[in-house]
Amino acid sequence: MEASATLRYLRITPRKVRAVADLIRGKKVDLALRQLAYVEKRSALPLAKLLRSAVANADQAAKGQLDADALFVRGLQVSQGPSLKRFMPRAMGRAFKVMKKTSHIVIVVSDEKPAKKKRRAHKRAAKPTAAATPAPEPKA
Repeated sequence: MEASATLRYLRITPRKVRAVADLIRGKKVDLALRQLAYVEKRSALPLAKLLRSAVANADQAAKGQLDADALFVRGLQVSQGPSLKRFMPRAMGRAFKVMKKTSHIVIVVSDEKPAKKKRRAHKRAAKPTAAATPAPEPKA
């Protein structure tokens, strides 16, 4: 069973939201909600509210037969929304542009535990070493 919830046009920059989103990605829902309660970042409150909405959507889709404790945060995507363009007055009649960025967030919860990605070992080519190459013969 999989369900999602979307939050659009959140007036917090995506970079700041991603810092909190990385804390809860792949965790159980109850653990993620407890962790968000103690994070002192502005984006923690909208993320917790969105996570509760995704759990409610999953419960609604399962017609009330879903155990909320068995859900995991399967996917959490934070992307950039449109920027609000504002001006800040500066010295000598000038104005600087201020870009107020927005975020779009999509949370996917599932009762299946997310699979961890396997890290592949990089193959390194063997470099010739000084011991492997014979030294040139000195000319007499």
